[in-house]
Amino acid sequence: MAGSQEFLAFVLEQLDALPRLSARRMFGATGLYSADVFFGIVSGDTLYLRVSAAGRGAALRSGRAAFRPYAHRDLLSRSYFAVPAAVLEDTEELTRWAAAAVAAAPRAGGRGR
Repeated sequence: MAGSQEFLAFVLEQLDALPRLSARRMFGATGLYSADVFFGIVSGDTLYLRVSAAGRGAALRSGRAAFRPYAHRDLLSRSYFAVPAAVLEDTEELTRWAAAAVAAAPRAGGRGR
């Protein structure tokens, strides 16, 4: 589910401090990039950010929902988790979370995993 254009515009506005921020449609959702690093997904009016392997446990313990690429299948992402509303509404905190997501994202050549 792609989500509303209004929600996507809100997310992009909140993340304006990230370098070279862009959004690209992908498989019914929207991918978020900073300087060509894929770090987030907007789907169904929910923002999902990449977490590191170390951050995955904390995301699961806090009850954050994992991104589900296919609504009709049980497959869940192990790397992208929903951002809580309180963080989404706090520009500075959301920017910190997004910067951590960028740092956790794989780089060309396999680095960053």
